Amino acid sequence: MYSGAAAAGSPRRDFISVTLGPEEAAGVGGYNNSKAWRRRSCWRKWKQLSRLQRSVILFLFAFLAVCGVISYTSMGETWKSITNKSLDDQRTEQEIPRLKLANPAVLPAPQKADANHGDYPELSLQKPPKPPHVRRGPSNLQIKAPWRDTRLKTQHDTMRAVEELVEKDKVEKTEKSIISWRGAVIEPDQSTEPPSSKIMEVEKPSPVEPEDKKEPMPINERQLAVIEAFRHAWKGYKDFAWGHDELKPLSKSYSEWFGLGLTLIDALDTMWILGLKEEFEEARKWVANDLVFDKNVDVNLFESTIRILGGLLSTYHLSGDSLFLEKAKDIGNRLMPAFKTPSKIPYSDVNIGRGTAHPPRWTSDSTVAEVTSIQLEFRELSRLTGDEKFRKAVDEVMKHVHILSGKNDGLVPMFINTNSGQFTHLGVYTLGARADSYYEYLLKQWIQGGKKENELLEDYMRAIEGVKKHLLQRSEPKKLTFVGELAHGHFSAKMDHLVCFLPGTLALGAHNGLAADHMKLAETLIETCYQMYAQVETGLSPEIVHFNLHAQKGHKDVEIKPADRHNLLRPETVESLFYMYRFTGDKKYQDWGWEILQNFNRYTRVPTGGYTSINNVQNPSNPEPRDKMESFFLGETLKYMFLLFSDDIDLINLDKYVFNTEAHPLPIWVPA
Repeated sequence: MYSGAAAAGSPRRDFISVTLGPEEAAGVGGYNNSKAWRRRSCWRKWKQLSRLQRSVILFLFAFLAVCGVISYTSMGETWKSITNKSLDDQRTEQEIPRLKLANPAVLPAPQKADANHGDYPELSLQKPPKPPHVRRGPSNLQIKAPWRDTRLKTQHDTMRAVEELVEKDKVEKTEKSIISWRGAVIEPDQSTEPPSSKIMEVEKPSPVEPEDKKEPMPINERQLAVIEAFRHAWKGYKDFAWGHDELKPLSKSYSEWFGLGLTLIDALDTMWILGLKEEFEEARKWVANDLVFDKNVDVNLFESTIRILGGLLSTYHLSGDSLFLEKAKDIGNRLMPAFKTPSKIPYSDVNIGRGTAHPPRWTSDSTVAEVTSIQLEFRELSRLTGDEKFRKAVDEVMKHVHILSGKNDGLVPMFINTNSGQFTHLGVYTLGARADSYYEYLLKQWIQGGKKENELLEDYMRAIEGVKKHLLQRSEPKKLTFVGELAHGHFSAKMDHLVCFLPGTLALGAHNGLAADHMKLAETLIETCYQMYAQVETGLSPEIVHFNLHAQKGHKDVEIKPADRHNLLRPETVESLFYMYRFTGDKKYQDWGWEILQNFNRYTRVPTGGYTSINNVQNPSNPEPRDKMESFFLGETLKYMFLLFSDDIDLINLDKYVFNTEAHPLPIWVPA
């Protein structure tokens, strides 16, 4: 192909040469807007750019890619959170909880515990009329709620608590903490009215907003003195008896009863309430790693229930740590063989390794107090686990005793036969050893169950009338009202220190709407219990006293026999002082408790660590130490001391908690 221009006679011609490739020659070449053509065209243009221009473009593309990845991650987390919340809401709507708490307890809401220590139950609180009480708890325990992850805090040095509290409170106001440093998030019900009928769901509560909080009350000097006493006792236990049942502070050794670390378990919730983070964490590690119930050992059903089962359940509620619930389920199951009797009245002793049970070697009887003072703990275990066998076993005992003959105006004998199910040793009635906590648990089960179990209330009210009719007398010369004993129609002016639980129990009943004269009787009886200390040379009460019924020159109201003058560091009077101060606000009860604590320090404190029971409360120069620190000194006595000296009625609110007979608080609940 060519083109040219020719002129006649012209000597020159121009030509244009065109080379055709094979594709063009075939008629398929040239620009045809194909992808391949566009790629080659873009590449030519890219190559035509300078190196600087290409670098700028590459940087912009890299920057946009990084921004895209970050944005995608953020959007993904948000969407995941929304999705999870939606699923939780759906599950909440579908679940129908079996049990509810009355006036929700000041604690993490109980749920089916996961075996993994890191998974804690969600918290639940009923929205209160006033901001709830916020306190710090051991810092290594996290309660993970769906709306936030909060780490609990406490003072590292409790003895500096007062100085540090103001600054710490400022920090706490910015945190959305949910658990109390004293053991629970406590609603500030300032009234002394019975619990409201408003209830909350246990398993799926609604979150509490951070503005529904109130500032914690400072720890006062007397509470600090209790903390110091506890640490001194704990030092002796840790140094000389760690992991064993009881400390022998003088010989710097230990004694074993069950070989299950009774003192440590009894003291767990005390440490939580006192805010002793480091001590609590040490004890928790022992429970996790060393507490084993699979051992060939006989344990007393009553003592192991109130101390071990009660202590583990209480600590679970206060801390929200599922470890303690798992241990509670283990020991609870191992105690069940005790109920395999012809009458369903449980044996007194259980081998928790072999799964066998038996009565004491010398009798087939159990004491009435022992078989009727395990109900709070087993009922609560059923509520938490959903396994009704625990509650069924102990409820059968109460129903049986309710209809049993042999009572005297509501007063019960001290013994009951496990084969026949009948009372034995008829005609002897006391509120002291072997019968005392039967009366206590009648009232407390009624409160625990939401005041719906009328048989329990009926038995309690009848028993108090029986006490008034048969056991009350007045001493000389101060005319102190006391509770004696009745043996085959003959009155004895003997009163155990154990009976000093009664003023607190009466006050608790009056607080929950029972007869007003119960509070009046409580006020007169607590005066008597205080005089059992004040009229003694050391200022410490003996185990048993006898009251003078007739005025004699030179004689006090209280007489002490040589066999009865020992003191075991018991808690009953301090327990009742706590209830009386909580319900009346009368400072004299705090002052009386302060006197008792000072006398414990003066006559029972061992310099190398620990406190010891003593043999002679009448000899200040030589009280004759017995070289034994009972577990209840840490589990009950010092705990009630600390609560007595607190002006914060929400520190273990008595409209939300009921104490078992070993001072382990359990939540109040009602059937749905």
